[in-house]
Amino acid sequence: MAKSSRQRPLPKRVYESRLPALREELIQLQVSLQSAAFPILLIIAGDDAAGKGEVVNLLNSWLDPRGVETFAFHDLSDEERERPLMWRYWRSLPLRGRIAIYAGGWHADALEQNPVSRRELALFAETLRHMRHFEGLLADDGALIIKVWLQLSSEDQAQRLHDLEDDPATAWRVSADDWKNHREYATRSRLSAQMRRATHRPNTPWNIIEASDLRSRNLAVAELLLTRVHAHQQARAPQRHHPHPRPIVPLHPSGRQRLRALPLDQDLSESAYQAKRDKWLGRLNHAVRAAAEQGRSIVWVFEGWDAAGKGGAIRRLTSAIDARDYRVIPIAKPTDEEKAHHYLWRFWRHVPRAGRVTIYDRSWYGRVLVERIEGFCASSEWRRAYDELNEFETQLTNHGIIVLKFWLHLSPQEQLRRFRHRETTTYKRHKINDEDWRNRRQWRAYEIAVGDMLALTHRPDAPWHLIPADNKRFARLEILKRSCNQITAALRA
Repeated sequence: MAKSSRQRPLPKRVYESRLPALREELIQLQVSLQSAAFPILLIIAGDDAAGKGEVVNLLNSWLDPRGVETFAFHDLSDEERERPLMWRYWRSLPLRGRIAIYAGGWHADALEQNPVSRRELALFAETLRHMRHFEGLLADDGALIIKVWLQLSSEDQAQRLHDLEDDPATAWRVSADDWKNHREYATRSRLSAQMRRATHRPNTPWNIIEASDLRSRNLAVAELLLTRVHAHQQARAPQRHHPHPRPIVPLHPSGRQRLRALPLDQDLSESAYQAKRDKWLGRLNHAVRAAAEQGRSIVWVFEGWDAAGKGGAIRRLTSAIDARDYRVIPIAKPTDEEKAHHYLWRFWRHVPRAGRVTIYDRSWYGRVLVERIEGFCASSEWRRAYDELNEFETQLTNHGIIVLKFWLHLSPQEQLRRFRHRETTTYKRHKINDEDWRNRRQWRAYEIAVGDMLALTHRPDAPWHLIPADNKRFARLEILKRSCNQITAALRA
């Protein structure tokens, strides 16, 4: 970890003489960032009374407010408590080309756990693992994460608290909790050191800055920001243009084998479907309401071939759920705002509250399907995405969210029949376009990519359900059955 040595107090005249040029550099930096393809996350954390708030306020006064945003995380709101911990941080992520300053960052939430028991220590370690993954995920995507720890010795902390109390203008800033924390300085210091070790990695290191002298502290933080941003700008390669994608080669043949072994000759008559549908819709309604009573959210993920019947299956599914309790999120090409964030941002923002339902019509798996095949992302990006997607879903299921994933599988012959039917049916023509026909010509590539997806992202807590979809009635009923069974099993576990 980068660490600054304790310095002699910086004379006021020296400090003030350096400020004009420093502030000019900061503004010029922001101007240069306007066209940057990466966001900057500046975390100001540290020991109590080290002046985290003072530094954050100072930076805001030095920077152009139009290009910077500040976040301070307080006690969890009801809305945040009902979702995985990292949800509140994903929502705060800045756009590319902008700076976000975090007072305390997500690390402050981890330290507030103050673990003692074996169970609490395990939870603390798991929280730190999620935070390390979160930072690595963003850094791998190009974000610059600058983590500052303002360090203050026990003696300096006591002196700082006394100085604040002795001044009537600042006495209000010192509370009984501040003195309690000071008495626990050694324990809190060990915990924060453990946190820094667990979340320190080469591309997201901790920078320890001595905070005993306020002027030296202020300059050190600002200069670190300038140095790290300039270095990141120089290290970043020019905006890449992905070449025509190479031929798709299977990573895990077992997934494709599983796909090809799926029996597509299933049949279900209209009368048999009608006889069973209402029963399973009733069971689904009961299961969803039971989950809501337990405060369990449900996330449905629908993927499948074009014309496989995802929309129809979703309509039948939602007919069993109170319209006030679910949202259907259709995933299309990302908007400009979505492209200015990490690709998972637009999915995190729709994670449902406790007892609610979110249905994704296509999903985060686009990263390892269409983006892989069309070359919309680099090979390194879609290859690491399997672990990123597994971790995302693990955070959902660890929080108690029930994740149901469906792949609707068609034969090429049935897809062709449906495409032609859409073209000749007036009210269905809007469902077919040139893109669908182009995707069909890449059937083999998609089959390989789907097979890899199934093999590498199938887990007990978020399994893939492969649905034979040549017969729509069979597919819809099978989705209802499997949804009921998985939800019921999750509630009993």
